Amino acid sequence: MGNSTSGMRSTLGRVRGLGSSHAGVGHWWVQRLTAVALVPLVLWFVVSALSMVGADYEAFRAWLGTFGNAVLLILLTFALFHHAQLGIQVVIEDYVHGEAAKTAGIIVTKFVALLCGVSTVLAILKVAIAG
Repeated sequence: MGNSTSGMRSTLGRVRGLGSSHAGVGHWWVQRLTAVALVPLVLWFVVSALSMVGADYEAFRAWLGTFGNAVLLILLTFALFHHAQLGIQVVIEDYVHGEAAKTAGIIVTKFVALLCGVSTVLAILKVAIAG
């Protein structure tokens, strides 16, 4: 019988499909792509937020009701929470010891990011569609 590389990986590594270095090329690429996407989205958001200084709720609702603004804000939400979740996952993988604690931390991080992202998108849609 030959020596299988999958036998040298940890249980957590096998579950996540990662190698013995506990790093994945896909994870790295997605983190870089979300970072690149966040640059123009955050710049757009900052400029937009500054243009809304002093505006009342109706003016903000009208701005958000514009199709392009709502779409960009939802894209910002997806990119932001996914990028944050990926970054926190790397910190957990690097600094949390014990497979059970790592797995629990990663799962909790993913669920919190999903909950926050979905809540934010629902709030955006509620304000954008409210009439």
